[in-house]
Amino acid sequence: MELFAGGGGLALGTHLAGFSTEVVAEWNRWACDTVRENKRAGHQLVADVDVQEGDVRDIDWAGVPEGVDLVSGGPPCQPFSAGGRGRAADDSRDMFPATAEVIRQLRPRAFIVENVRGLTRTAFTDYFSYIQLRLAHPELVSRGGETWGDHYARLQAEHTSVRSDLQYKVLPTLVNAADYGVPQQRWRVFIVGFRSDLDAEWSFPKPTHSAGALRQSQDSGEYWDRHSVAKSQQHGIRSAASTQDLGMRPWRTVRDAISDLPRPGSRSVLNHVIQHGARSYPGHTGSYIDAPAKALKAGVHGVPGGENMLRRPDGTVRYFTVREAARLQTFPDSYILHGPWSEAMRQLGNAVPVMLAETVALSVREHLALADARQRADQLVAEGRHLRMVS
Repeated sequence: MELFAGGGGLALGTHLAGFSTEVVAEWNRWACDTVRENKRAGHQLVADVDVQEGDVRDIDWAGVPEGVDLVSGGPPCQPFSAGGRGRAADDSRDMFPATAEVIRQLRPRAFIVENVRGLTRTAFTDYFSYIQLRLAHPELVSRGGETWGDHYARLQAEHTSVRSDLQYKVLPTLVNAADYGVPQQRWRVFIVGFRSDLDAEWSFPKPTHSAGALRQSQDSGEYWDRHSVAKSQQHGIRSAASTQDLGMRPWRTVRDAISDLPRPGSRSVLNHVIQHGARSYPGHTGSYIDAPAKALKAGVHGVPGGENMLRRPDGTVRYFTVREAARLQTFPDSYILHGPWSEAMRQLGNAVPVMLAETVALSVREHLALADARQRADQLVAEGRHLRMVS
């Protein structure tokens, strides 16, 4: 079950990891139309999904059969984003309580929740801890008139007591998507939980790519030769290599992601139309082509740093096409982004990179299978002991 699905990045990743996505819930009509349009087009990743358009708090989950393996979703990030007002619980867009309520109702074996790095800011320390406890004890709902601070204190007391309520083992992790092969420096928090009756022994997947490995590739000339870049155009990253880079693959760059696309305007590629009007000025310089992109953002015009612009070696800039931005978010080329450029870019700016979502979801799926295997082994041992006692 996918909450706050947006254009579908996290849902696509969980599906690629082997989960059968049954429901996606999203209030934005453009994002819902994206999923519906891909479903009508017969896209295998969303072929059987039920699109629930509207406020997740208004969805009736009573008809969902028991045995949900995974609830995933990225609650709105504006209450915690560095570019927002940072009102956290006082922001009406804070959907962490709603997420916990869905988990309470569905009792999934695991959940994956994603949000912005701003959630880890010092100003939100207490609320971030509250969120983790709220997700760990979804049945301990807030009482009428109870502030989140009072609820937090009660959750702390319950958490340190022996209780029989529905509980989850919760692990938050801050990661950079570039370290997992995404051609974008996108720092995000993942909060992953396993139901306490499962022996999952899970830890967050280890990084596979590094800045140092990219630096080595560029210094050796391998990167430039692979892309046939002239000497005069070779301006690599400045990160130094380290022993931690041994065995790592190079960070993927903007050039890695989009160099095989035809020129914008080609009808052979979906959503690959140029958007005019990009300009560079101090603090708004775009994403350099020979490094991972800056994190795409939902604000498509005037965002700090010009994240939605491509910057060439000569300093000139242009906006990314929707397809190029989708490549930076590792969406498949066959996936249609519905709506005008601004709305499609908003969907991509809010999305979880598909490749990163798949990496996390695949690890969760593998550990759910391991938990099942351990449970079966324990049952066999118990049955063996019983037979010996009977005999």
